[in-house]
Amino acid sequence: MTPSLIKMWISFAGIGAFAIAALMVAVSHTKLSGWFATLVRVIAFVIFLFGTLIMIYVVASGPTGG
Repeated sequence: MTPSLIKMWISFAGIGAFAIAALMVAVSHTKLSGWFATLVRVIAFVIFLFGTLIMIYVVASGPTGG
């Protein structure tokens, strides 16, 4: 695979992490309560940070020239 395609799949992983984190927060807000909801929100925050790091890498690495 070319570097451009690899970078595309990495960015899709970041987008997916954002989507999963948003769904987890929505579910924890509407369906869960107590300490379990807090735990799910903390896990969602960690996943959100992972997606943020991926997006920072994709943007900071610049164009691939492909």
